[in-house]
Amino acid sequence: MNFFEFLISRWPTILSLTLEHLFIVFIAMVISVTVGVAVGILITKNQMAARIVLNVTNILMTIPSLALFSLLIPVLGIGKIPAIVGLVAYTQLPIVRNVYTGIMTINPAILEAARGMGLTEKKIMRTIRIPLALPAMMSGIRTATVMGIGIGAIAGYIGAGGLGVYIFQGISRSSDQMVIVGAVLISVISILTDQFLGGVQRKLNR
Repeated sequence: MNFFEFLISRWPTILSLTLEHLFIVFIAMVISVTVGVAVGILITKNQMAARIVLNVTNILMTIPSLALFSLLIPVLGIGKIPAIVGLVAYTQLPIVRNVYTGIMTINPAILEAARGMGLTEKKIMRTIRIPLALPAMMSGIRTATVMGIGIGAIAGYIGAGGLGVYIFQGISRSSDQMVIVGAVLISVISILTDQFLGGVQRKLNR
């Protein structure tokens, strides 16, 4: 059985695992973006807090993904919840860092002009800082999402499902076809998602 015959014969299982993978990553990224953007905005008000938060997110990124998921098992058990929590933790750095950098690197002359017009700091944040920082924010979200799709494969190791299941089963059964199917589909999803978010980012840049 060649690769395409294998793909066709197993398509119901493959489709189910693909949808499961997308679901896990989607939920994780909704939470990650919400938390990351909020934290990124808040730490612009305090440089000490910014250093601490960025250092913590850096440390989280240095922990091997398999080790991080394994550490969550005694606390959260196995399944989708520890997988989602792990993905949220792993994808915070690019989001928080880009939100923070995007806001903090805005031309000070623009902000001074806004203050001279009588705008409050809250209104400046809402109407000037955040809109001007959106392209940088999208860049971080784009990077984090692609990372999440790839790292989501590890979720199969802790019983969360997704395309990682096919990869781990393929390794245990010495089935190259299963490993290739899982890896190729994850790559295709990552590329398509990156292209879509890249289009959104280009619109925001304009």
